[in-house]
Amino acid sequence: MGIFDGFISKIKNVTNKWSQGVSSLFSDAPLTDAFWEDLEERLVLGDVGIETAEALIADLRQASIDMRIAHTGELKSAFADLLVRTLEEIPGMGSPLDLPTEPSAVLLVGVNGSGKTTTAGKLASVFLREGRSVILAAADTYRAAAIEQLKAWGERAGVRVIASSHGSDSAAVVFDAVQAAKASGTGVVIADTAGRLHTKSNLMEELAKVRRVTGRELPDGQVESLLVLDSVMGQNGFAQAEAFDRAVGLTGVILTKFENTAKGGIVVSIAKKLRLPIRYVGLGEGIDDLEPFSPRGFVSALLDMEMSDDVR
Repeated sequence: MGIFDGFISKIKNVTNKWSQGVSSLFSDAPLTDAFWEDLEERLVLGDVGIETAEALIADLRQASIDMRIAHTGELKSAFADLLVRTLEEIPGMGSPLDLPTEPSAVLLVGVNGSGKTTTAGKLASVFLREGRSVILAAADTYRAAAIEQLKAWGERAGVRVIASSHGSDSAAVVFDAVQAAKASGTGVVIADTAGRLHTKSNLMEELAKVRRVTGRELPDGQVESLLVLDSVMGQNGFAQAEAFDRAVGLTGVILTKFENTAKGGIVVSIAKKLRLPIRYVGLGEGIDDLEPFSPRGFVSALLDMEMSDDVR
């Protein structure tokens, strides 16, 4: 698995009753209607979502017929195959951000409390380990505490933070950060935007302005707009995505607080509903606890089985 070994080990260290429950269903018992009902129930309880769970069950039932499978244990690899294909069919899923041109910008957007500021600091550390130079833009100008928090993360990571006064224009802050990156030869600007409810049209328009300003300074291929989603919120987080997509044109997702969720099926729902790649997953409070998402690592931990490149 290479660079995804850290992801797999941390996922396995997370207490996740859901994954243990799903894995335990695949024993040597005969395939019965009760098995299918139990599997669907556990998928729904794990935040896969009703429609997605029904689609997975339908596909797995067909696979059991095609492969003439009679026992649940024989079905485990087929289920792993199905989950991996569901995730990997999304372009970019399982791949870290590819920012070939410098400078590039990463806009972090989402509702209040999703963990954007912390994620900005962790993402800076990720890029630094990749040998990139970073500037943090404190575009959450609504909360003075957010500016100070980002400065603390910048000091911790050893990167420059561009900030302005409380209440200033967030688009202007990002503009200044991009200009500073151009002048200094910095590779990546990470913008921590203010949390906002997706239902507040005036705040969403302000966010759209940030994206327009960034787009004027950098071509589209050099701007990533990542939705930061709190894993614990589960299905409730999906109502946000459409509005944020209209405002900034989402290109991916970062899942935060994954170590705190007792579910985890949100991963599959994102693939099915949002059709967006999950780029990184937060697995702890430390600066190095942001891991590139691995579909095979996720399925390996979920079903407690080794995954090989033969799974397609």
